[in-house]
Amino acid sequence: MSPTFYDILPNGIQIVHRYNPSSVAYIGILVGAGTRHEEENENGMAHYIEHTLFKGCRIGDRTLSARQIIERVEGVGGEINAYTTKEETVFYAATPQPYIKRTLELIANLVFQPTFPKEETDKELRVIFDEIESYNDSPSELIYDDFESLLFAGHPLSQPILGTRKTLRRINRSSRYPLKWMHRHYNTERIVIFSQGNIPFPRLKQTIEKVLSVIPLKHFTSSFTPTTPPQPTVKPSTINFRKHTHQTHIMLGAQAYPLGDKRQLTTYLLNHILGGGNLSSRLNMSLREKRGLVYTVESQFTPLSDCGYWSVYFATENQHKDECLTLCRLEMKRLRDKSLSSLQLKRILQQLRGQMAIAAENQENNVLTMGKQMLYFHTAPTWEETFAQLEQITPQEIQDVANELFDESRLCMLSYC
Repeated sequence: MSPTFYDILPNGIQIVHRYNPSSVAYIGILVGAGTRHEEENENGMAHYIEHTLFKGCRIGDRTLSARQIIERVEGVGGEINAYTTKEETVFYAATPQPYIKRTLELIANLVFQPTFPKEETDKELRVIFDEIESYNDSPSELIYDDFESLLFAGHPLSQPILGTRKTLRRINRSSRYPLKWMHRHYNTERIVIFSQGNIPFPRLKQTIEKVLSVIPLKHFTSSFTPTTPPQPTVKPSTINFRKHTHQTHIMLGAQAYPLGDKRQLTTYLLNHILGGGNLSSRLNMSLREKRGLVYTVESQFTPLSDCGYWSVYFATENQHKDECLTLCRLEMKRLRDKSLSSLQLKRILQQLRGQMAIAAENQENNVLTMGKQMLYFHTAPTWEETFAQLEQITPQEIQDVANELFDESRLCMLSYC
């Protein structure tokens, strides 16, 4: 088991590092600011910033262009990336081990010393517009956004991550808009520097302190207080969108538990049984393997900081829609009505242990998960530690969560047809 190291800088920034004897290092900065932190007229701001930070930054007395930023990482064989969620914005890179300081310096200056050159942001705005249209052309992706809009109607969590053309044009008028937003929401106490690689932690911390010492950091204290979304009042059968798609796309689900809830891991295990991305899940066996009604059927549990949701998604020919829905509800009813046997649970855990071990070989996912865990829990357990907790879950606990989450009176449904 690789050792994990933690620290907190005087300005509140958290550090988490996991030793790995690899020649490749991962390092990044996670900011606890995403789409839910946006006002309605600035929707898309977090994602816009994620894109446009790469268009220019200052390092000391130098100003780097977009091309120089790319070459600074890729020129030594590294890869740099970023993404935005409803609650976080993440900037990270994979780099050959000797260049970890150079890479951290670049990422830190992107986050704390951006320039937002107008000519470059104008071009990037067109890229984001293309991304929006690409998303609109993919119903299997778009339906997740629309389902969140249904579940969290009237709340900032209902807003799309990409924003709209109207709000993005407003945001792009001047660099003062993203800078002001960052000043408000890039609170140092909501920032994590995460890394993984073959470097001693004392040396890494010394590197971080040296890099950040030349950046004029301010210990921002955000005035933003998130509100927990209310339970939806919309009935499931009332939401049908005409999308003129060849297949009918369906999402079924309800609000669920937040990060850190005592039932979070039980829900994770329940979701794995129902349809969590494995071919032996109950939904895949029932809808695809036994009857050939779908190409894809999956369930998902998405915990957020103060709420969460679970969902089932499938796409099928329109004439099979009702049969698929009946089968989905039947599998949920089976989990509500009949407890797993000890032998069934043992087999499921054995399978899950193997899948978690294989997933742990993906070092990029590992380090990103570690950063998020640090933000919300101030610790980053390994997969083995998490699995040890899963082994303590009982069949009765799984059935209790199934009875609460799969209650028919709580379900919302969205269809594209």
